[in-house]
Amino acid sequence: MLNQELPPNMKNELAGHKLPISISDSFALGVTKFLRNSADFLFKKRYGHRAVVLETVAAVPGMVAGVIHHLRSLRRMQNDNGLIREMLEEAENERMHLMTFIEIAKPSTFERFLIFLAQIGFGTFYTFLYIFFNRTAHRMIGYFEEEAVTSYTEYLNEIDKGEIENTPAPEIAINYWNLGKDASLRDVVIAVRNDEAGHRDKNHFIADEIDNSNLSQSD
Repeated sequence: MLNQELPPNMKNELAGHKLPISISDSFALGVTKFLRNSADFLFKKRYGHRAVVLETVAAVPGMVAGVIHHLRSLRRMQNDNGLIREMLEEAENERMHLMTFIEIAKPSTFERFLIFLAQIGFGTFYTFLYIFFNRTAHRMIGYFEEEAVTSYTEYLNEIDKGEIENTPAPEIAINYWNLGKDASLRDVVIAVRNDEAGHRDKNHFIADEIDNSNLSQSD
């Protein structure tokens, strides 16, 4: 497994933000902000529906990275230092976020169509980005996860203010996160937010490791 020790300029906890230090970092942050603004325009405070679409996109990078590193490891006949497992576990975790919010939000036909488009468009874009610029790809996902933490914090605030009903947690969430039988939507959002904070730190760390030449930039 990767020996993850967070760099000094990566704040821990939920408010962490990695400052861009290169053109590629600025590009990654710019793409992230564009997509965040698009989500704000489309969904506003409909956080459950926002989560359905965004978690569909979020489940793509880990799978793409895992498959590429798997094939690279076979081709080079070299150990991957645990990166394949890390990426595939991240993809599965994001998939479970999606399955959970499908139960909560009950997406409409239009939202399911957006999911279909997002999978094709973002999946293609991210695959090419990862093959040629995997450092930028990991940095971008780090920024994606920063925005995810912010979105889920806003979701929690709306629940706490009573603007969103704190409904019982779906069974799939209770089983996945080992929540209590009386768990609520608030408990689910906290669990998901904690996952996203971990993904944020991991992807920023991997991008820094590529900078330090501990991981391969490309073939």
